[in-house]
Amino acid sequence: MKNKNILVAIIINILITISEVVVGLLIGSLALVSDAVHNFSDVGSMVLSWWGEKVKKKEATFAKTYGYKRAEIIIALFNAMTLLAVVVFISIEAFQKLSAPADIAGSHMIWMAMIALVGNGFATYILEKDAHKNLNIKSAWMHSMQDALFSLGVVVGAVLIHYYHWFIIDPIISILLSGYILKEVYGLIKGTINILMESVPEGIDFEEVKNVLKSLTGVMGVNDLHIWQTDSNSRFLSAHLEIENVENGQRNELLYNIQVLLEDKFKINHSTIQMMSVTEKEKLKMKFNHCN
Repeated sequence: MKNKNILVAIIINILITISEVVVGLLIGSLALVSDAVHNFSDVGSMVLSWWGEKVKKKEATFAKTYGYKRAEIIIALFNAMTLLAVVVFISIEAFQKLSAPADIAGSHMIWMAMIALVGNGFATYILEKDAHKNLNIKSAWMHSMQDALFSLGVVVGAVLIHYYHWFIIDPIISILLSGYILKEVYGLIKGTINILMESVPEGIDFEEVKNVLKSLTGVMGVNDLHIWQTDSNSRFLSAHLEIENVENGQRNELLYNIQVLLEDKFKINHSTIQMMSVTEKEKLKMKFNHCN
C-alpha cells in the first residue's frame, strides 16, 4: 500500500508539473513555471522514496547482514537535504523580491494554482498515514506537503494580487511557508542522522533500560549496553550481564523474561544478551574491557 500511494503521488506531481509549465508559458507567468520546476524536483525525491521502499525489503546477505533496511534512512536524509536546498533557494528569492515585487498574472494563475493545490493536497493526504511510521515515507510526505503549502500560498497571493494588486504578498507568503518547512526539515535531518550514528532510539531512556535490567532477580550488573535502530521500525539491543550462580534452566528462563520485557516495554525486537556469573568469570580468568 505504501508503494502504491507513493506511485499515485508521483503521477499527480508529474501531471501538475506538465500543466503548470504549459499554462505558465501561455500566460507568461514565471511564478507558475517556477512552481512547476519545484514540483518536478519533488518527483525525483518521491521516485527515490518509492525505490527505497522496494530495496529495503531485499533479504540480508553474508556481506550485508542487516539487509537493506538502512536504505530508508539514507534516502530520507538525501531527500531532506534536497528539500533544505530548495527551501533556502526559495527564501533567498523571496527576500530579494521584497524590495522589488514583480507583477504577476491574475485569474488564469488562480485557477491553475487551485488545481495544483487540490492535486498536492490529495497526494499529501494519502502519504500522511504512513509518514509517522517511516522516515522515508515522511520525507516524501514533507515534499508533498511543501508543494501543497506553496500552492496554497500561490492561490492566496494570486487572489490578493488580482483584486488588490498587493504584489508584495507573494514573497511574504513564501518566506512564512519556508520557515515552517525548515522547522520540519530540521526534525527529519536530526532523526536520520541519529539513526545513522546508532544513537539510542527516540522515546527510549538509556538509564531506564539499564535500571530495569539491573532490577531483575539474578542480575548483579549490566555492562556494554547498546541500543540502536537500523530503520524506523527495527530496534536492537546488546548487553553483557553479570548474574548470580544459577542452573541452566534458570538462566534460560531469565533470558526469555528479558527478551519479553524488552519487546513489551521498550519495543526492542532484537536483543543479544551475554551472561556470565562471577564464578564463571573467575574460573575462566576472563577480562572484559567494558565500554559502559
